[in-house]
Amino acid sequence: MDIKAEIGRHTDEAEQIITSYLPEEKGYQKTVIEAMNYSFLAGGKRLRPILMLETYRLFGGKSKVIEPFMAAIEMIHTYSLVHDDLPAMDNDQYRRGKLTTHAKYGHAMGVLAGDGLLNYAFETAMTAFDCGEDVERVAKALKILGRKAGIYGMIGGQVVDVQSTGKAVDQETLDFIYELKTGALLEASMMVGAVLAGATEEEVAVIEQIASDVGLAFQIRDDILDETSTLETLGKPIHSDERNEKTTYVTLKGLEQATKDVEEISARGLKRLAELPYENEFLTELIKALVYREK
Repeated sequence: MDIKAEIGRHTDEAEQIITSYLPEEKGYQKTVIEAMNYSFLAGGKRLRPILMLETYRLFGGKSKVIEPFMAAIEMIHTYSLVHDDLPAMDNDQYRRGKLTTHAKYGHAMGVLAGDGLLNYAFETAMTAFDCGEDVERVAKALKILGRKAGIYGMIGGQVVDVQSTGKAVDQETLDFIYELKTGALLEASMMVGAVLAGATEEEVAVIEQIASDVGLAFQIRDDILDETSTLETLGKPIHSDERNEKTTYVTLKGLEQATKDVEEISARGLKRLAELPYENEFLTELIKALVYREK
């Protein structure tokens, strides 16, 4: 398999689906919609909607009920980046080689664009009820999406991350931050795909563990790239964690051990995936590519 070409093809497929759900830029409030769409269209791997779709396919899903959820998860991810870049948080001026939303539209509109994306994500996801599919599955998927994005998921991780800035952080706390801040939305992506395709509760629990491993390995790899990459390659400022006085896997355990941990954790997740009685070769290769990426 030419994984680079396949990722490109699947990214294009996801892009076409998720952008079809963006709001029209009109009305008195069109400035915030422009800022929302600017943020959403600024590029990115579209990792979460791709993982969602491929997990859905892994369990035999074939309908369009997955599509509004694909758009919703990317809107939630995008809003989190918009708010993460704000002066009160990381105060970054560039992301993916472009001005961040607050740098282009102003601080207030940056806040509102993030708020708008989060709310519109759930408006979008709820259109899945109109697809004529099992409403219980849709409701369960919404519940997962809400919890993994909220105070018991991504926001909870953000809270501890902010509170830990400038302080020494131990391994347990750092794992908590990564599990929630990065891992929660990846877990939501794969769990929603499994649920909508009719996976059993036991299978959904296994998928949650796989996604948790992928999320942790992905974030550690992000820490490594923050230390070793360049602005041109990464598309965002490097050494931002150091500048913001944040403990990372690299500062806590060193570059060599962090690299070993990525290999061990990703291998654990891939083993769990291989043990499922289903197969999706692209999903397996995608996970490998993500945890060993260069940007």
